[in-house]
Amino acid sequence: MSSDVIVALIGLGGSAIGSIIGIMVSSKLTQYRLEQLEKKVEAHNRVVERTYELERSRDVVFEDIKGINHRIDDLEDFHKPKTS
Repeated sequence: MSSDVIVALIGLGGSAIGSIIGIMVSSKLTQYRLEQLEKKVEAHNRVVERTYELERSRDVVFEDIKGINHRIDDLEDFHKPKTS
C-alpha cells in the first residue's frame, strides 16, 4: 500500500471521527436548549393560569361589591327621613 493511500485513509478516519463528535456535541447542545425552552414555557403557562384564576376571583369580588352597594343603597333609602 502506498503512503498516499495510507494518508488518505487516516484523513478519512479523522474526518469521520470529527464529524461524529461534532454531531454528538451539536445534538447535546440542541437538547439542552430545548429543555431550557420547555422550562420557560412551563413558567409562562403557570403565569397564564394564575392570571386566569385572578381574573375569575376579581369577577366574583366585583359581583359581591355590587350586591353590597345595593344593600347599602336600600338601607340608606330605608333610613331617610320621610317628608310629608
